[in-house]
Amino acid sequence: MTRAIAIANQKGGVGKSTTAINLSACLAEKGQKVLTIDIDPQGNTTSGLGVEKEELENTIYELLIGECELEECIIQTEFDNLFLLPSNVNLAGAEIELIGFDRKEFILKEQIDKIRNEYDYIIIDCPPALSMLTINAMTTADTILVPIQCEYYALEGLSQLMHTIDLVQERLNSNLEIEGIVFTMYDARTNLSLQVVENVKNNLHQSIYKTIIPRNVRLAEAPSHGLPINVYDSKSAGAESYRLLAEEVMHREDEEWQ
Repeated sequence: MTRAIAIANQKGGVGKSTTAINLSACLAEKGQKVLTIDIDPQGNTTSGLGVEKEELENTIYELLIGECELEECIIQTEFDNLFLLPSNVNLAGAEIELIGFDRKEFILKEQIDKIRNEYDYIIIDCPPALSMLTINAMTTADTILVPIQCEYYALEGLSQLMHTIDLVQERLNSNLEIEGIVFTMYDARTNLSLQVVENVKNNLHQSIYKTIIPRNVRLAEAPSHGLPINVYDSKSAGAESYRLLAEEVMHREDEEWQ
């Protein structure tokens, strides 16, 4: 049974793309067939998986506006079991171009439904905005994973995200659930990181993943080499954390992991 997970938070710099790249790669490493969808015009997930985003003829942009077929834009990455629906800066124009489209909130869903059963996991990297692109990700997804940076403004804007999720559940995708919250950029040396974790646990009545992603130099370096962390530095703390997160995602329903 395929699970489609959107990684969303309208705050930028919280580790969305890092989580999309490395969760996808660690699931693929565990033998799961994964399609990663980059629906962020910045295209960080695309380049982070070793694809030259500016040289692409067909991307998610061409797919959304009807200029290419799905099979023309899915790329098999150089990593086993990992496929990519890429993005680049062209996608920034999609918001305006989609205005006149019928059922514009469901364009991605209708495309992905055709091939959904071919994958074990579909991971969608959302843009840092509550836009039509994010809505398309939310109508396609079964669940939403929310990365939260361990910093002072962590909770800012989160209520807006929760409100958007509620609206999507109510009007567009009644099956949508919150997969959980994952803490990123955790620095064990600071009291602040600890306070943020406690604060979120006390204020948000959502499931929170036990795995916490540390602040890690190797994790920050990996995207510039076009490699996920489990390939770039397999023994780093970042690689270990994303492997644990992948295990947790895979076993979310199992009682012993609760």
